[in-house]
Amino acid sequence: MHEPALRAAAFGSDPLPDPAAVRGAGSPRERLLAAIVLGAQGRYAAAATLLDALRRDSDPVVASLAASTLASHRRQLGGHRQARALDGEAFAKAAHLDTAQDPDGLDAAGARADALLGLAADNLALGRLAAARRLAARAGTGAAGWRAGVRGGWVGAEIALAAGQGADAVPHAERALETALARGARRHAVKSRIVLAVALRAAGAPDHRKISDDLVGNAMAAAEECELLSLSWPAALVAADLRPGHAEEYRFRVAQVLHAVLRSADPCGRRVAGESPWVPVPGG
Repeated sequence: MHEPALRAAAFGSDPLPDPAAVRGAGSPRERLLAAIVLGAQGRYAAAATLLDALRRDSDPVVASLAASTLASHRRQLGGHRQARALDGEAFAKAAHLDTAQDPDGLDAAGARADALLGLAADNLALGRLAAARRLAARAGTGAAGWRAGVRGGWVGAEIALAAGQGADAVPHAERALETALARGARRHAVKSRIVLAVALRAAGAPDHRKISDDLVGNAMAAAEECELLSLSWPAALVAADLRPGHAEEYRFRVAQVLHAVLRSADPCGRRVAGESPWVPVPGG
C-alpha cells in the first residue's frame, strides 16, 4: 500500500512523505525505499537499522541495494573507506544476477550500477583517480535506467573536477540535471544543481557566478522545503563559497544542520564524520 508513496519520496516529486510511510514496515522493497528516504532526511540511525537487516535479505537485489544505500549514507558523512567495503559487498551480491527491469533501477542492472558508481566515488575520495575512472566506465549506466544516468553524471563531474578539468565537468553535471528534471526526481535535481554550480564555477564559464548562485539558491530552498538535511549542508557550504559576504551566515547554517544530522546518526556515522576531513563537524 505504501510503495507508490515511498517511490515518490525516494525518486520522484514528493521527497517529504507522510511520516507513517517511512515507519519501516511492509515488504523488503518498501523497507528499502523507506531507508532511502530516511537517509535523504539525514536520519541515518533509523536508515541503518533497516539497511543492516536488509543486507541479509533472501532477495539478492534487495540485499545489494541495501548495502550500496548504506554505503552512500556513510559516504555522505565522509566515511569513504567504510563505504568502499559496503559497495564491494553490494557488487558481489549483484554481479551475476539477471532480473526484469524496474522503472527506478531497483533491479540487477541498477544494483550493479549503484555499486560500481559508489566504488568510483569511494576511490575518487581516497585519491585513486585512475581506479575511479575505470569503475565509472564499467558501470555502463546507459543500460541501467534514469537513476544510474543521474548518478553517473555526478560521478563523471566529480572525476573531472578532481582532475582539474572544470570545463569537462560541466556536460556531466548538465546531463544529470536534465535527466533528473525530465524524470521529475526532485531530490536528484537538488543534488544535480549543487554539482552543476560547482562545475560551472570551476570551468570559469561566462556569468558562472550568477548562474551558480541561482542554482545553489534553488537547491537550498528545495532542500529546506523537503527537509533533505543530507543536501542542505552541502548546498550551504557551496553558498558560503559563492557568497563571501554572507559566508559566516551560511557556515552557521551548516553547523546547525550537521548538529541535527549527527544527533540522528548511528555511532558509526558519527565516528566517520568526526574523522573525516570533508565534513565540518561542529566543534571538530
